Amino acid sequence: MDQIGKLRKALFGNAENPKLAWLLFKRVVLSSSPHPPHYARTVPVIARILIRHGMLPEIDHLVGRVIDSEASQASLLFIVKSLASSGFCDAAVSHFKSIRARFPDCAIAVFVYNALIDACLKEHRCVDGVLWLYKDMIGAGLCPETYTFNLLMLALCDAGRVEDARNLFDRMHEKGCSPNEYSFGILVRGYCAAGLVDKSFELMDEMKRSRFSPNVVVYNTLISRFCKEGRTDEAEKVAERMREDGLLPDVVTFNARISALCNEGKVLEASRIFRDMQIDKELGLPQPNKITYELMLKGFCKEGMWEEAETLVSSMKEKFGTMTLQSYNVRLLGLVRKGGLLDWQSLIDEMVSSDVEPSVSTYNIVIDGLCKKGMLRDARSVLRLMRSSGISPDTITYSALAQGYCSKGKILEAGDVIHEMMRNGCSPNIYTCNILLHRLWKEGKVSEAEKLLQKMNERGYGLDTVTCNIVIHGLCLKGDLDKAIEILDGMWSHGSAALGNLGNSFLALVEDSNFSKKCTPDLVTYSTVISGLCKAGRMAEAKRKFAEMISRNLRPDSAIYDIFVYTYCKEGKISSAMGVLKDMDKKGCNRTLQTYNSLAQGLAKKNQIFELYGLLDEMKDRGLSPDVFTYNSFIRCLCEVDRLKDAASLLDEMIQKGVLPNIITFKIIIGSFCKTADFASAQEIFEMALHVCGHKEPLYCLLFNELLLGGNIEEAKDLFRVALDRQLDIGDFLYVDLIKTICEDDKLKDANGIIDRMIKRGYVVDPAMLMPVLDALNERGNREEAEELANKITEMVSDESFVSGANQKIGRRLHSRRNAHKGSDWRTILHRDDGSGIALRTLKRVQKG
Repeated sequence: MDQIGKLRKALFGNAENPKLAWLLFKRVVLSSSPHPPHYARTVPVIARILIRHGMLPEIDHLVGRVIDSEASQASLLFIVKSLASSGFCDAAVSHFKSIRARFPDCAIAVFVYNALIDACLKEHRCVDGVLWLYKDMIGAGLCPETYTFNLLMLALCDAGRVEDARNLFDRMHEKGCSPNEYSFGILVRGYCAAGLVDKSFELMDEMKRSRFSPNVVVYNTLISRFCKEGRTDEAEKVAERMREDGLLPDVVTFNARISALCNEGKVLEASRIFRDMQIDKELGLPQPNKITYELMLKGFCKEGMWEEAETLVSSMKEKFGTMTLQSYNVRLLGLVRKGGLLDWQSLIDEMVSSDVEPSVSTYNIVIDGLCKKGMLRDARSVLRLMRSSGISPDTITYSALAQGYCSKGKILEAGDVIHEMMRNGCSPNIYTCNILLHRLWKEGKVSEAEKLLQKMNERGYGLDTVTCNIVIHGLCLKGDLDKAIEILDGMWSHGSAALGNLGNSFLALVEDSNFSKKCTPDLVTYSTVISGLCKAGRMAEAKRKFAEMISRNLRPDSAIYDIFVYTYCKEGKISSAMGVLKDMDKKGCNRTLQTYNSLAQGLAKKNQIFELYGLLDEMKDRGLSPDVFTYNSFIRCLCEVDRLKDAASLLDEMIQKGVLPNIITFKIIIGSFCKTADFASAQEIFEMALHVCGHKEPLYCLLFNELLLGGNIEEAKDLFRVALDRQLDIGDFLYVDLIKTICEDDKLKDANGIIDRMIKRGYVVDPAMLMPVLDALNERGNREEAEELANKITEMVSDESFVSGANQKIGRRLHSRRNAHKGSDWRTILHRDDGSGIALRTLKRVQKG
């Protein structure tokens, strides 16, 4: 065996001992100067060993020594390709550039460029690096392969430059290449990711004209995108076309459909598909997999269908043995949404007993739920438990805590969370900073918000679209719409650097132009500006911005349309609102509850009762249930035209359907009955309101004042005594008029009784209340009693400490009473004998007159 053979054998024998292999190679090969040319064949062997064990400094040394010899070019390119294929993208590109500089005429195969481009893609390198490799390839006189073009298009699509990818696709033939089915698939995925799903659909027709048949992956990509956009009808058409092409939808296809339905809240429909997959094997439907079960579990938990969720969990355990961490996290998220924040520990214990270790995401779900409920101390306790379990909090953990403090208006405490985060080696991200930024703008702390922006820039946080949206929203709240529009327009060309238009010297933002251009306006940006323009009455500008948004390929959603519907209805322009509805239907946007509530408000203002009934019917046809706002608009309209029995019938319908009437509902009806002097019906509705809403001051105040103005003095007097006994706030009660009226009726004893009751209950008695009593005593000739009362009035006026102390006393009492009397849960009321039963019986009597 020759010397080379012996060296190669020795290197292979020490493949698992790379340090010894490297020492052997250096001693035999690198110690010679110049290097023996015939030993170049051993370079790939040692390179493989070093790369396999990640010994990059040794690779650098090897390349530095071998690059001196022109005979070693092939070995160097082998090292570059091996580095790229092994995931060492930076080292591969760096050495490749050194080789190109040292040997500009070096013959390089296309597959080396392909390997480098592929490595860049896997490492999510910026597209500019990929394009440099392509240009260098062309400069080296090489013809790219179809595979090369596919890699380049993939890079452009991932960077959001799908039109550039399309241009490259169209120019493939200029380089002697033809697109293959993967080329079409990459473009389809790129268009879908960019929200241009219609172009993807057109591309499929082009694909067929090129004699390529779309595969299941292409179809599933389209179906998934249509489903994500809520365009389920189009998704069904694609699925049908898939069957016509002889391809059967697989479990991915069904999962996309189930996911879309669950996201739309149509869980029952998703459940029917899930059931069919389980039982209709003869139809050739795919069996549900773990992802299918997890999607259904997420849907059930999201809609509060807890029994169905638990049944599904049992099925999952039976079918798959143990549940995955993802499934447990979904269950935990459902438990938190259900309000079972005290039961989270038992579920985590179940995870541990099933050998499923809770992750940082598991604890983050609990901490986020506690923070959203304002239970910040409990959230801190979970954080301590998390650390004791050996799990370090991450950016999401601290961001949830910061969000919790911000929602309570505790900006300083939120800032402390950020500092704690950094002390523990966890860097805040743009999301964390945006939380603080949003709160500062919301509270009008503009200078503090600008300082935070400056710090974000100094620390290298790339400001994103959310950051710009927060600033734009803050400007709209301030009424500075022109500046908000200026930033929106600037975002298209300058990205987040458009924030420099705020006029702050620190915002020479975003040096990386490529990153900056990614920060473009989205639907939230436009909806914020359009909403601000509509509120300011600048409808023409709002419509221009809407048209601009569509021209920028941003597909309007129901929320933006609802802004126009609400504004037109508020202005009484019902016909214009109906025109918006037609455009919504054309664009495939579903009408929401907000849409119908705006219409109900507009129709009610014009007393268009017939149209309101039609609106209710249409809502039922579309599967939307009216809420209390819808009913209140309708009831107000009926009361305006004195159709009180119909209003009472609608209240009956609300109760029957489990829609909780609120104080506004009852105030409308009580006030209307009082207006027609039907005080008996008003009092019966009032009693029902107390059972539903509790003993609320606005209800007592309304009925008391109406009774008093209507001359029902005795009823008003009795109701006022009850209000005093319940220690309600009587600031809006016309009780001074009550005292005056009683005195005019010569019932001084009753007047004194009311005043004494007020004093005993801790209310501050306005001396002006006593003046009618004093006048009445004088008129009756009761000089001694009148003089005694006059002295009492004088003492009360002069005793400021008494007045102040009494005010504080009643303030404390009223505060505690307000906290003690919270509104009852409607579901509880439905099962109480003194709740809905009494409400319905009372309502029937009122309807019958």
